[in-house]
Amino acid sequence: MKITSVDQLRALYGFPSGRSKDKVLSKLEKHSISFIENAPFLVLSSNNAQGKLDASPRGGQSGFVKVIDDYQIIIPDAKGNNRLDSLMNIIETGYIGLLFFIPGVDETLRVNGKAYISTDTAFLELFTSEIHTPKTCIVVNVEAVFLHCAKAFMRSGLWDLNTQIDRNCFPTMGQMLKDQLQTDGIPETRDEMVKRYMKDL
Repeated sequence: MKITSVDQLRALYGFPSGRSKDKVLSKLEKHSISFIENAPFLVLSSNNAQGKLDASPRGGQSGFVKVIDDYQIIIPDAKGNNRLDSLMNIIETGYIGLLFFIPGVDETLRVNGKAYISTDTAFLELFTSEIHTPKTCIVVNVEAVFLHCAKAFMRSGLWDLNTQIDRNCFPTMGQMLKDQLQTDGIPETRDEMVKRYMKDL
């Protein structure tokens, strides 16, 4: 049966209760600030005016996202491939969702809010320690923040070294792109890719 209404969905799952219902905060506090300051990785979700969705990974040294106060954080837009999917979506709709990760920690932190792109010098100067100072940054005004439970990470064993595959048994990015795009020539090796990426970190 195809679920087509919220009533059907609630009849199947019920409603949240206790901590899962009450944990959503409207601003950052000491634990969410600490989580952001210790997170070297996040996934940024956004959508355009037509409702098409996108999720983009962002990473840096722990603390690469700057906490300005309880209501505002700033994400540097590190050098990339110039697709600008997330940035264009933010310009169109002004909203994003963030999921922060800390290696070894099974819980994650979710932050939702309004966002805009800025070239404000005062903001960009927060990231002068980066190898490449960003051209822009994403200013996020927090509207909702809450911790997400560990179940997904416990099920996946993501941080368990025993779950890691032998990378040499998996196709390289170059090989996958060659197959997907049906291009000619020798695909880029993993070592060549890493060497090229290191110039743009």
